[in-house]
Amino acid sequence: MKTNLVENTDGIDLRIISLLQEDSRLSFKKIANRLGISVGMAFNRVKNLEKKGVLKGYTVILDSVKLGYNLTAIIQIQAEGGHLTEVEREISRSANVIAVYDTAGSFDAALVSKFKDGVDLTAFIDHLRSMPYIKRATTIVAFNTIKEDCVKLPIG
Repeated sequence: MKTNLVENTDGIDLRIISLLQEDSRLSFKKIANRLGISVGMAFNRVKNLEKKGVLKGYTVILDSVKLGYNLTAIIQIQAEGGHLTEVEREISRSANVIAVYDTAGSFDAALVSKFKDGVDLTAFIDHLRSMPYIKRATTIVAFNTIKEDCVKLPIG
């Protein structure tokens, strides 16, 4: 069973996490000043959070539409018994897929993906249809984005 690190994290660590969520570029000095702690303590706390795996990395928040990724699709997958992990692993390799989740209910997995246009989305769906062990897939196209954080796009 995974340990709930929030239960084992004190108020200073939680405040550091909050500050870094607002601006991951904050220096140790700025973190220390905002929290009224020493720079050394800020450094050690951040490094400890990284070591524990609480802070997995640092990123930027992108506007996918401004970068040309105008379509967001939520695709639900039903896989043949015993092959879900294999299907998810293969789907995860696609640069357009930004999240994959195991789900309960009629479908085994849900994925969120970004595409430049309908042609790219259709090609991806065709790829899914050609994959072994996928019994069924449904696609939902999002028309408006209400909230979206930390999107990794296939740039570069």
